[in-house]
Amino acid sequence: MSDFLEQLNESQRAAVMCTEGPSLIVAGAGSGKTRVLTYRIAYLLQQGVPAGSIMALTFTNKAAREMKERIVKLVGQEARYLMMGTFHSVCTRLIRPYAELLGYTRDFTIYDTTDSKSVLKAICKERGLDEKVYKPGAVHSRISMLKNWGISPAQYGMNQQLMREDREQRWYELATVYEFYEARLKAANAMDFDDLLINMLRLMNVSEEVRNRYQQQFQYILVDEYQDTNLIQFQLVKRLAEPQNNICVVGDDAQSIYSFRGADIRNILDFRRVYPNARLFKLERNYRSTRNIVNAANSLIHKNRNQIEKTVYSEKEDGQPLSLHPYMDDKTEALGVATQVQRMRHKGYDSFAVLYRTNAQSRVIEGELRKLNIPYRIYGGTSFYQRKEIKDALGYFRLAVNRRDDEALLRIVGFPKRDIGDTTMKKVSQRAIELHRPYLDVMRDPDGAALDVAASTKKRLQSFALYIDGIHDLSETKDAFAFADEVLRTSGVLTALATDRSQEGIDRAQNVQELLNAIHEFVVQRQNEGIDFTPITDFLSEVSLLTDQDENLTDTTERVTLMTVHAAKGLEFPVVFIVGLEENLFPSQFCVKLSEIEEERRLLYVAITRAEEQCHLSFARQRFRNGQFTCPSPSRFLNDIDRQYFETVRPTEPVRPSFGLSDRFAVRPVMPVAPVAPKSPISNIQSSVPSPWKAGDRVSHRVFGNGTVVRVYRDEVTENDKIEIRFDVQGVKTLLLTHAKLERI
Repeated sequence: MSDFLEQLNESQRAAVMCTEGPSLIVAGAGSGKTRVLTYRIAYLLQQGVPAGSIMALTFTNKAAREMKERIVKLVGQEARYLMMGTFHSVCTRLIRPYAELLGYTRDFTIYDTTDSKSVLKAICKERGLDEKVYKPGAVHSRISMLKNWGISPAQYGMNQQLMREDREQRWYELATVYEFYEARLKAANAMDFDDLLINMLRLMNVSEEVRNRYQQQFQYILVDEYQDTNLIQFQLVKRLAEPQNNICVVGDDAQSIYSFRGADIRNILDFRRVYPNARLFKLERNYRSTRNIVNAANSLIHKNRNQIEKTVYSEKEDGQPLSLHPYMDDKTEALGVATQVQRMRHKGYDSFAVLYRTNAQSRVIEGELRKLNIPYRIYGGTSFYQRKEIKDALGYFRLAVNRRDDEALLRIVGFPKRDIGDTTMKKVSQRAIELHRPYLDVMRDPDGAALDVAASTKKRLQSFALYIDGIHDLSETKDAFAFADEVLRTSGVLTALATDRSQEGIDRAQNVQELLNAIHEFVVQRQNEGIDFTPITDFLSEVSLLTDQDENLTDTTERVTLMTVHAAKGLEFPVVFIVGLEENLFPSQFCVKLSEIEEERRLLYVAITRAEEQCHLSFARQRFRNGQFTCPSPSRFLNDIDRQYFETVRPTEPVRPSFGLSDRFAVRPVMPVAPVAPKSPISNIQSSVPSPWKAGDRVSHRVFGNGTVVRVYRDEVTENDKIEIRFDVQGVKTLLLTHAKLERI
């Protein structure tokens, strides 16, 4: 136990042993960040700090679980009592004992994203709003962003800039939708993910007693992935750490890529401004990747202006240079990746990851992998706890615990079938809204609510309500597994699933059995931690806060992993393919401001640093997007990577499956990538690009219509002649000169 510090390098050891006051640990990619955080907590425990005085905040429950297991191995069983988990899970645990102070009961429900979208969809439908304009996903993202900025419905209504932005989206009634959404959550005794953070902050503001208790209890606060925190999380951590300010944050500004979720890179960049006496530690040795990969990533990220200066290095071998593959189009790009995987399959398919900027890019890649019979998985697909049968089962548990949870009621009232149809439930919901009462109250007493339904329907409604009341009482006396097992049997869920003998039905039944297994394991785990009684509310809290990375893959078959770069953060693979490195794709066409371009550059930095041994970059000269072929330019970021870290790509010819396709494909040789020169005016390069066109010519294109030539130039990366045209309607487009098929007008 006493020698674990010897396993650290000098920088890591210094970061671990400086425990008092504020500390900022800037951890470069692959630098052992998790180890430092783990050992720092272990060191605190070894120095006699009680486990209950330490709070460690992570961004996935999986990370917290693995860290706690490692700490237990280092210092013993006392580590089990650490307050460790995601922001949302820790806030849930801290809020529940005092929920009444916020106007909730201790058994409040946590709405996941699906639940929140369902509520918003219902509100928009009730108000007669166009669902094509008020798309539930987009509206939910906007409201979530407002909450992350600490903006309430009332504050939003007074913010002219925000309202002007939303009017441009034709969201003229967003303020009302936001207000109704908040009221609907409160009426259902429910919080969404953002509310968990906001209400934790509110709790400490409304109750000095609670604030003092938690500030005195948690003497040491550690935060992982600090570059991904938003405004509310910053304020929450700052308040919890007062007045001792024994706060340690760990992160890498170069990997801040979640601004679309509300993350604010200024939290880490300005940490020493907020805490002037903070100690700064830099972890710069990369233990993951070869020198060429690390140096290439460095040369890229150093082009950003806003960053904490550091130079990450590797002491591993040089390894292979990065390779750049220009392809004819997106289909041959996908075939090229699939062929390279096939040639290196001796490494095992789990060794490969294909990373892309947008989910839509996976389709063509999947097609080529299937043609070559290469197994793959889409990372971040439908998770176990989002499957319909699982959501149905959890709906029973949620409603039993919180009888005001109208979303759960609407989900389960028709499964198994009870002859309670949509028309009846529409009447129930209308009366409940009019009376400001939960749906279950109306169903329990339809006469008292003056519900206009037949007598036989009233009996069915009352029978359902009586059943829910019964399992509510059961939830308070039986542990999570015993309760879940009985509810799934008595509700008819297991019987209904067992009657469907199709393969899909069998799979659904097996999934529900797996849910019971998960609940049993959860109860046993809690018993091993010294907790004698585990109510179903604890399991529901755990499940509702899971992230994609928290769920273990039950399929252990070796597969190539396909995912967006955002989803890849925190992972690593021996061989990484980064596809679609083109302007308006990577970086995204929606990025205009310097801060947005710098985040896109950080995103590519994250992608490159996922690779341990090999990193292959590629772009297509033509890509089918938004229903039409485009001729994109290579990504500007290719210019940012020092040419010495690239290798020449020799001609290769992927072998097509032998089912009649005769088209062939070859990658042209490319010299090591040099920075692409600024595209010169045509007058400066006419001698190298003979062309009948010159700047100012008016032309017509059969797809894009009429336009004016801006310039003609030679692309030095692809060695193609291109013409840039400002079309009257379609805007600026860049086309291959040989394929443009223009007419003079």
